[in-house]
Amino acid sequence: MGKQRRYTPEQIINKLREAEVLIGQGKTIGEAARKLGVTEQTYYRWRNEYGGMKTSQARKLKELERENARLKKAVAELTLDKLILKEAGRGKLLSPARRRRCVDQVISKLGVSERRACTVLAQHRSTQRKKPVGRSDEDALRADIIRLASQYGRYGYRRIASLLQSEGWCVNHKRVERIWQREGLKVPKKQPKRGRLWLNDGSCVRLRPCWQDHVWAYDFVQGRTHDGRAFRMLTIIDEYTRECLAIIVARKLKSDDVLQALADLFATRGVPDHIRSDNGAEFTAKAVREWINRVGAKTLFIEPGSPWENGYNESFNGKLRDELLNGEIFYTLQEAEILIERWRQHYNTIRPHSSLGYRPPAPTTILPRPAVLAYATLQPPQLDGSWCQNLT
Repeated sequence: MGKQRRYTPEQIINKLREAEVLIGQGKTIGEAARKLGVTEQTYYRWRNEYGGMKTSQARKLKELERENARLKKAVAELTLDKLILKEAGRGKLLSPARRRRCVDQVISKLGVSERRACTVLAQHRSTQRKKPVGRSDEDALRADIIRLASQYGRYGYRRIASLLQSEGWCVNHKRVERIWQREGLKVPKKQPKRGRLWLNDGSCVRLRPCWQDHVWAYDFVQGRTHDGRAFRMLTIIDEYTRECLAIIVARKLKSDDVLQALADLFATRGVPDHIRSDNGAEFTAKAVREWINRVGAKTLFIEPGSPWENGYNESFNGKLRDELLNGEIFYTLQEAEILIERWRQHYNTIRPHSSLGYRPPAPTTILPRPAVLAYATLQPPQLDGSWCQNLT
């Protein structure tokens, strides 16, 4: 039995008209159906479906059926997309790894194709299929980051990245930030910036440092030992290099102590052009001002109630308190002196400074060993042993 032919609605309507003519000529329905080449049951089905319909109406009916099928498909796709998004959960999937896990979950729960799930969740199929391969040094780097973050609890990932680079790691701050966030490490809060004090004529009260030993700044910081007794710290910094020149620790500090600290620094480092301070009694004392002027330096006093004019020193004092004083218990004054001096050395030589491109203010210089001649041990110029000291 051959394959039954399929007719279009227009052809069916034309055959029904032909059948009406044959029936009008006196033929039976069976004879008219055999004349048309169809069975009698097909004729009755055609007449129930297309009886009394015109060709244009059949064409419109066909278009409506096609549009109805398209709308059903669109509704089904939207419903499926809604189910996929509902299964994925609320919120935006920001990382490819999270989208990869979400796509796998949607495929297993709803049974949709990988192509459909990736399209709805905005995941590229190559990203979905290509599993990430971690670097061989990822575990060692993560351990070093956690170690440095535990050692320096108030450092952010940028300073940690600088410390890693100084230890020999070839890594940038972006990779350190990804591991930092993945491990849930907390970044210290940033302090708001403060503006400078401007006069009516547009000039700025604050003198900007332009070279080393151009402007020094000093101020007092107060702390307490474990027994509750207070002690004071005199911090002296170079505003241009950000180096901490000295931190003097004592129970009480007066103007004579300030003069002694400055005299020691002037003897070893030279006299700066300017010295900036607030209007404390220890700094504005007549003996201090006259002595500073006699040695060739100039004093710069900030406006009362304007600590931001001494911003470099205030920033340093904040780091000192945040990174050391708030995290240490000093049982004796001698212990405070040792720990504070150790932190000052670390601040100058190791700690990365953000305004210096994450380099320390005064890194330790390692001098290369002098070259030793091949015949030096064979023909020593002296026999008393002093030549060996010159070679080392």
